Amino acid sequence: MKPLVVTLGDPAGIGPEIVAKAWRRRENEKLMPFFAVGSVASLKAASDIPVKVIHHPDEALRYFDQALPLFEIPSLAEVRLGQPDQAGAQVTFSALEVGVKMALHESASALVTAPVSKEHLYKVGFTFPGQTEFVADRCGIAPDQTVMMLAGPDLRTVPLTIHIPYKDVPSALTLDLIISRARVTAEGLRYNFGIQSPRLVIAGLNPHAGENGAIGREEIEIIRPAVKQLQSEGIDIQGPFAADTLFNPRARAGYDAALCPTHDQALIPIKTINFDNGVNTTLGLPIIRTSPDHGTAFALAGKDKADEGAMVAALLMAAESVHHRQAYKKIHAL
Repeated sequence: MKPLVVTLGDPAGIGPEIVAKAWRRRENEKLMPFFAVGSVASLKAASDIPVKVIHHPDEALRYFDQALPLFEIPSLAEVRLGQPDQAGAQVTFSALEVGVKMALHESASALVTAPVSKEHLYKVGFTFPGQTEFVADRCGIAPDQTVMMLAGPDLRTVPLTIHIPYKDVPSALTLDLIISRARVTAEGLRYNFGIQSPRLVIAGLNPHAGENGAIGREEIEIIRPAVKQLQSEGIDIQGPFAADTLFNPRARAGYDAALCPTHDQALIPIKTINFDNGVNTTLGLPIIRTSPDHGTAFALAGKDKADEGAMVAALLMAAESVHHRQAYKKIHAL
């Protein structure tokens, strides 16, 4: 089996540190072999682990037990932890390009991406809202055919609208959007998570799910018709439910993923319940892509305080998704 490819993220952030710490836990966590893509300088600045520069992904399997294999993207400037710059952003951008290409060409089993600074990527020609949209573009998949899922041991959520102002959410929350996101989510749960009969729920946009139109009509005019359409297609989806009661333990036991009209409805519960091991995974792609559900944390870089739990979780989820996809393909090839 091919190794995982892990991009190091912004060299000035905590990405190199958490990847290095994850490599140290490779035996205890039984991590699938992986190799990093990025600059040697960023790893050397963040950690004292042994690093082995490789020139082909297959070499990773040979060296993984003794050193972190690294496909090098040379840095044109000195790495200063906690001080992002354009040179580091260019390394980040190049590493993303290489990582996606390796996963697409099946030189790697899956792609895991460390945190990036979009602010600095924009200065070197990056034109996407985030890594999710970039990866989709390079895979030739339209953004509306992919889903960003936040997943932890206790909860999976999908934001139906993502990085837009709240005033724009009602107009963005369309029947077609909900149906498309729900279809991709259901298929992704089967394909990447091995859940053969996924159970979905959807939260209301308004408080108390609109109270039958008393506090808004989006639930009546948009969400309920979408749910009925999806149910007619055989998708197990229920709702809309009041978002404030959807994430307690009893409610979570009744579904495999919750679709949420707004960004914060999805991210607040996952970051509250599974902050240290939450994973961002992209569904609907021809490749597997996961990422820690946190940012670059420039203020922590170089202080040996970054928690690698979410990176370890992202590596484990990527490996599990590889196995689930292989099993899915075998079943559907019969």
